[in-house]
Amino acid sequence: MPGPFTPQALAAYLAALHRAPVAKVRVAPLGGGRQGDKGYGYGIPLRVDYELEGAPRRGVIETVRPGPFGHEHMADRAQLMLWAHSAFGRLPRHVRSLDVGAVRAGGNLVPLGDAEELFSLAEFVEGREYADDLIRMGKGGAAAPQDFARADALCDYLVEIHGKRGAEPGLYVRRVRELVGHGECIFGVADSYPPGPLDAAVQEVERRALEWRWKLRRRTERLCQVHGDFHPWNILFRADTDFSVLDRSRGEWGEAADDVCCLTLNYLFFSLRRCGRLEGDLENLFRRFWDRYLDRSGDGAILEVAAPFFAFRALVMANPVWYPALPPGLRGRILDFALNVLAAPRFDPERANAYCGA
Repeated sequence: MPGPFTPQALAAYLAALHRAPVAKVRVAPLGGGRQGDKGYGYGIPLRVDYELEGAPRRGVIETVRPGPFGHEHMADRAQLMLWAHSAFGRLPRHVRSLDVGAVRAGGNLVPLGDAEELFSLAEFVEGREYADDLIRMGKGGAAAPQDFARADALCDYLVEIHGKRGAEPGLYVRRVRELVGHGECIFGVADSYPPGPLDAAVQEVERRALEWRWKLRRRTERLCQVHGDFHPWNILFRADTDFSVLDRSRGEWGEAADDVCCLTLNYLFFSLRRCGRLEGDLENLFRRFWDRYLDRSGDGAILEVAAPFFAFRALVMANPVWYPALPPGLRGRILDFALNVLAAPRFDPERANAYCGA
């Protein structure tokens, strides 16, 4: 029986749920065809017998075990439980869900069945978005020594966090799958494009990215700690090179190229907006970042897997929903970059302009 679901803990939980006294709680695993006929099950249901104000009652406690099929993270499993509680009662002849609960760190069970929305509370930190620096340079401002120092600090930060390797290969497979199929990633962003002249290019990015999924899914030795959404609006700088990061996304583990491509494509993007190609200080930052990352991480193989991560971020940047003020020619150049990178067997930072057709 799962540790938290003792008769004592369940008695307190059921009393809070029913707002009435509960006694004589008994717990036993449910066997039979629900689990016994399958080679894999998402969890082990527990039968709970108890008395509510002296009357006999019966229920089933179910959990979802950590594992593949999109259940690796606690938030994945919470999503399933919350959905089931709201959906069971809407289907004729379905068993009713009585509640959905949470197990607190101390082992207490907390009812959440009447929750309508979840929220998070994070600390507030001072700082200015790193995007402010890139916007300044993108408008023609010269880079200062601080700009290069900040790029170095961000590069070294990624080298540090990517140096922590993951131990669950399935999380890498999931990350690559979600890069293509998740609603926040390639397929979802592509779906948000309005019909128009970009249709053919977006569809071709999708097709080529799907081919890359099959190239990357076996590279599970590359699983490492990641931020997952390392763009300039999620980085807050204070004085000099002191910074904090915000809003990591899509799990703790993934592919290092996700973070490196996410940030460095912004050097290209702001330079393209300024003059139609990668040049000047933004080119220096782009190349400096890649050279430093490759040297300090020793991860030359990142160039073999970068293409679909660049493609995802390029789809966001070229999207009229995300960047409504871009001229059509610039959108086309960004998508050309994605398509040409996807067509190459290995990304070459020195060919950034060639990938854009610039």
